[in-house]
Amino acid sequence: LASLVEFVEALTVVLAVATVRGWRSALAGSGGALGVLLLLVIVIGPALARIPLHHIQLAVGALLLLFGMRWLRKAVLRSAGVIALHDEEAAYAKETASLRQAGRSDRGWDAVAVATAFKITMLEGVEVVFIVIASGAGGVGLLIPASAGAAAALIVVVILGLLIHRPLSMIPENTLKFAVGVLLTAFGTFWVGEGIGLEWPGRDWSILGLVAGFLVIALLSVLGCRARVDTSVRV
Repeated sequence: LASLVEFVEALTVVLAVATVRGWRSALAGSGGALGVLLLLVIVIGPALARIPLHHIQLAVGALLLLFGMRWLRKAVLRSAGVIALHDEEAAYAKETASLRQAGRSDRGWDAVAVATAFKITMLEGVEVVFIVIASGAGGVGLLIPASAGAAAALIVVVILGLLIHRPLSMIPENTLKFAVGVLLTAFGTFWVGEGIGLEWPGRDWSILGLVAGFLVIALLSVLGCRARVDTSVRV
């Protein structure tokens, strides 16, 4: 789910690049970034096996907490109407207009297009890599299924992009971010606890309690923020 959110955002810009500047340069930039990201997983992933488990759990738990709390905070504020909902259509239109203003070379590769596609794929992909590595560090043999989940998300988004040739605005990205924020925050809390030697009641089953707790807190936060917004509007 986390990978799906990031790939949707990346594909929006890549489609804008392909539409305005051409598919060859857009695919070249994205392909180069994916190659670099794959290399990161190959190099960093196996190295985790040499680090003591509690150190990994503490580090990746903190990492997941940072991602989860950031996403959850923005999702709560968007759901409450404090900040605007993320609009892939608007992002696509903005990127398209920007690319049209940039100069274009009629010879060889389009440097602007390659750089733009590479940058967005790399930026969004780095978050995917961190999440995959953090998920894979949760136990022995988890890196492969975590990578498979990210790869499946990439395949789904690419297929949808090829089929509709437009931003994937039909995917409820803000709802996904809300759900993923809750999940990442819960897993991050669990692994930080494991890393500092905390004995969770029910062991792994306590993750379900953490998910439920963070979900309730997030929903109550939405109601609280919405009430403050309504009060400010009336004033």
